[in-house]
Amino acid sequence: MTIFRRTGARRRAAAGLAAATALCLTITACGSSEPESAQANGKITLSVTVWNMAKTPEFKALFDAFQQANPNITIKPVDILADDYPEKITTMLAGGDKTDVITMKNATDYSRYSSRGQLLDLTDLVKTIDTAQLAGLDAFNVRDSYFALPYRQDFWLLYYNKTLLDKAGVKLPDTLTWDEYGKLAEQLTHGEGGTKVYGAYHHTWRSVVQAIAAAQTGGDQLSGDYTFFTDQYTLAKGLQDAGAVLDFGTAKAQQADYRTMFENGSTALMPMGTWYVSGILEAQAKGSTKVEWGLAPMPQRPGATETTTFGSPTAFAVNKKAEHSAAARKFVQFAASQAGAEAITKVGVVPALQSPAITKAYFALKGMPADALSKKAFEPGKVVLEMPVSEHTSDIDTILNEEHDLIMVGDKPVADGIHSMSERVKTEVLN
Repeated sequence: MTIFRRTGARRRAAAGLAAATALCLTITACGSSEPESAQANGKITLSVTVWNMAKTPEFKALFDAFQQANPNITIKPVDILADDYPEKITTMLAGGDKTDVITMKNATDYSRYSSRGQLLDLTDLVKTIDTAQLAGLDAFNVRDSYFALPYRQDFWLLYYNKTLLDKAGVKLPDTLTWDEYGKLAEQLTHGEGGTKVYGAYHHTWRSVVQAIAAAQTGGDQLSGDYTFFTDQYTLAKGLQDAGAVLDFGTAKAQQADYRTMFENGSTALMPMGTWYVSGILEAQAKGSTKVEWGLAPMPQRPGATETTTFGSPTAFAVNKKAEHSAAARKFVQFAASQAGAEAITKVGVVPALQSPAITKAYFALKGMPADALSKKAFEPGKVVLEMPVSEHTSDIDTILNEEHDLIMVGDKPVADGIHSMSERVKTEVLN
């Protein structure tokens, strides 16, 4: 099981900066030997897949910084709806599409594309850096080869609505157990119909239940034995039955937007990834939300001695059939460098490359909560990879998603759903 320890990365900050500098200096040497097609004026238009460009400010920040450093290259975003992204990218690559850079939204999709030989091998680029300084890089190791470099490292924590908690006379402790979280969610729920405020919002992704269970119990999502999911499903279903969270079936049918739920004050608590910080900061700047918010560590199992959560790096890869492979490699390197890290930090995104200076700049952003609990939330003791990477990851992920939906809509009791997951993974994948 891959584990990222962020505090260690900070202690090695000086080495990380040196590595980042070396990374930038190797751009020319590491360029592709393939001829590059360009416009008559010598300029190149580099295509990069993204999702929900308007609501994902990191892309514009990164693209602008890269174009400023490389005025001969213009980036053309290929914008795809977030919910459609995995399927669309799968179809594009299978059809021989020549888009240059493919954003790897998660490690599960990466394992699928790399195993099919659809991505350019970037192992030579990885060998030019101190790999210990780039958080999340291990997730892209496929038999000692790398087909992507991470530029962002997210992990999950707890967002909360300060106004709603203050009105209820609630002050969050430094460490919240899941039992305490459940009771608090019920306490904070009030109202009816369209004006109802839920104590918590759990998005429909299976990771909200399964990945946190795996991280905090040490369970292996590729094992075919999923009894370690039981406690987390019991909590999730219990809160749903109590009306303290939006019903899963309703959220699924209405394609509920977690941003809307939190930003319009419809929920008091919300487990979510650090990527959302950039989203809510942008909403505040535009005046589209007035929610007073804060951050807290993810709730823990009873008796936990450190804060354990899960996360996933986001990376850029080069399409094996890219039209501009050398320029694409240059962009991937830039995104993983100090310059790329600084660019996305300015919009509230946690970069894969870390340093004390970047952390300080992050919490100095306008609108960023700077209280002690919010800062504590950004220093978890252990961040476990959201989903392990192997040749079986994609197939197992499909099964776990299907069974998750059946449990959450009530078509299967928790015990039956978990049993089905185990049996299906063992018979359909592992055997």
